Amino acid sequence: MTDLGEIGAAVMAWLFAPLSLPLGLVSSWAELGGFVTGAASVALAARASIWTWPVGIANGLFWLALFLANGLYADSALQVVYIALGVYGTWHWLRGGPQRADDLPVSRVPPQTGLVVVGASGVAIVLGTWLLATRTNSTVPFLDVETTVVSLAATFLLTRKHIENWPAWIVGVNVPYIGLYLGKGLALTAILQLVFIALSVVGWARWRRELRASDAARMGAVPAVGAAVPVAGEAA
Repeated sequence: MTDLGEIGAAVMAWLFAPLSLPLGLVSSWAELGGFVTGAASVALAARASIWTWPVGIANGLFWLALFLANGLYADSALQVVYIALGVYGTWHWLRGGPQRADDLPVSRVPPQTGLVVVGASGVAIVLGTWLLATRTNSTVPFLDVETTVVSLAATFLLTRKHIENWPAWIVGVNVPYIGLYLGKGLALTAILQLVFIALSVVGWARWRRELRASDAARMGAVPAVGAAVPVAGEAA
């Protein structure tokens, strides 16, 4: 047990040792690891690669350590949920495809699902903001809750491969996170949000092309109005 404790202490000391970066930035291996795995995860998601989830789980572990060390407990709890959703996302992308086990297509969120996600998110933001504003000393109750709730909603949409996850990330998460992390002195993580926005725009465009191609293929498989339809037993 003592050996394990010493190993853990050594790993934590290495993760949070000061690390000098270009442009005069001072960071740590934990923040740098979060930066690299975070950017890689979004880049893989833009390509609809299954590897976005394992890399995302690694990202969650780096940020869990980083946020705990900086007293960002809500964000720390969020990373635990991200890790769990990463496991679910891996399973669903591998097993959720209608044609093949590894072929979950890009899709639009169904209207009923969209209403549930938007409604539940709105209620959670209002209640969460009220709780933080009245029961804690949080200085940014709305931003803290809004980014957490929208992050979860966007991750859920991503696990289902719904294209609407991209605007949710950009507008509801990455933009407000820039100010939030700058205020905590996590400049590298704030800069990462700009990388996320750029990658999300690329991913959104790629997924739109894939969705249009899927729609075109589906429309091509539907007989045109008035076209002759073979009768059972009739010669082809």
